[in-house]
This record gives sequence, structure tokens and C-alpha cells, in this order.
Amino acid sequence: MAILDRFDIKGRSALVTGAASGIGLAYAEAMAEAGAMVTLTDIDGEGAEREAARLNEAGYEVRFDRLDVSDFDAVAAVFDAHAKAYGGLDIAFANAGIDTGEGFWNPAGHRNPAGQVDTYDPKRWDKSISVNLSGVFYTVSNAVRVMKQPGRANGRSGGSIICTASNAGLVTEPIVGLPYMPAKAGVLHMVRALGLELAEFRIRINAIAPGPFVTNIGGGWLKKDPVARKAWDAIVPLGAVAETEQLKPLALLLASDASDYMTGSHVVIDGGMMLGKYQ
Repeated sequence: MAILDRFDIKGRSALVTGAASGIGLAYAEAMAEAGAMVTLTDIDGEGAEREAARLNEAGYEVRFDRLDVSDFDAVAAVFDAHAKAYGGLDIAFANAGIDTGEGFWNPAGHRNPAGQVDTYDPKRWDKSISVNLSGVFYTVSNAVRVMKQPGRANGRSGGSIICTASNAGLVTEPIVGLPYMPAKAGVLHMVRALGLELAEFRIRINAIAPGPFVTNIGGGWLKKDPVARKAWDAIVPLGAVAETEQLKPLALLLASDASDYMTGSHVVIDGGMMLGKYQ
């Protein structure tokens, strides 16, 4: 097999959570551009519908569903609808996540009163864990359930699951809201545990741990505030905060047979931020 053939996902199907914008949309675009049939899901149903229509108009085979990943029954229904539409499931991106507000420190060098552990709103903690950790579990659980089903239309067995973690799950980030870090660390450890559990079924699971990307998270402040953008660009060793387009090749690698000997792993993509320049 030629090396580029290993990246071929034509005829496979993929489901992406949190796909109405940002990183999730980049994943969905990458899958569609590479020839997969894709379901875009997001709690922003109108956004998912809009992006699905745009991709359909461009000639790609996509559909959409509104989805709150913190609702297990809703997640199950969306995966069943995808399998019915496309005859099974080959690739799943457990990507949906939410911002958790300010950390205990801000970039200006001051403590945030609401970001301290003794003042942090427990409701914000619960909401973050329900989406950023439990939502990933619900997504993976249902992806595995569908991938294990016999008699899939394309005759394939197994599949590839990719979870969005964060470099904040590997190092402490004082400007990041507290629950985000243990949630993303939990995603990374869940991926390690499930890599072992799912290997028997030829279901691979890996994580992408992004650093600073220009998305709508945090209110899209890196898009809106040129001063903040310039400050962040200055501390990234590779010289700039990344655009979501830069995630597409990595997404295709992990979704395709090019990574068929990878499971339980994580790949950091952060422009060198974890190498110590800003620590």
C-alpha cells in the first residue's frame, strides 16, 4: 500500500461533537474534505445546521444534529441516528467543551476574586465537569457501542475515536478556570485506560491536546482583542497562536489507518508552549 493511501478515509463515516465552530468545525471539515460522510453536532443547533448546509453546498456529504453532550440519552439518540443514516460509525471526535471562566490569576498579574478555590462557584465546577469530562465519556461510550455492532454496511470492524484534551491537562495554567484542568487531565487518563480496554475490538482511541488556538472559547477574546492576541503570539515559541486549520492534518492522521498502531496516546499541538518559555 502506498503511504498516502493509508490516509484515505473515503467512504467512512465520522461524527463530531462541538462542530458548529472552532476546533470541532475544523475536525468536521477535515473529515469531509478527505471524503468521509460526517455528522456535525453541537448544542448550538443553528450553528451546526448552518455549517452543514455550507459543506453540503460545497459538495460534501454531511448532516447535523443538535446535541448537549451532558445528556447521555441525547448522545445515544444522535449516535443511533448517525448509524442509521450511514450504516455504522468509523470515526468519532469527542470534542465538545466549554470555557470555565477565569483562573485564580489573570494575564495582567492580578488575582481574580471569583477564580479562587475558596470562592469558586460550585455550579460552575459541576457544569464544567459535566461537559468537559462526563460529556466525553458519554460520547465515547456511545461511539464504542455503535462501533461494536455487527453487520455494519461498509463491512469494516473497529474504528477510531479522537478526544479533545488540552495542554492544560498536563501542566497547570493559573489563568485557566480551575475545573477545566482536572477535566482535561481526566480525559487524558480515560484515553489511556480505554486504549487498553478497546484494543481487543480494534477500536483505537487517542487524544489531541491543543494549546492556544483562535476559537470562540472564552468569548472569542483572541479574535476580538488584538492586544491580547499580540501578547499571546509573543509567548508562543513558534511565534503565533494557531488557527484551527492547523489541526486538520493531525485529525486526519488519527482518524485514518496512518495511525493504526497508535492507541491510548495523546499528541500535544501547542507551538512549543509546554517547553518552558512561558513557565
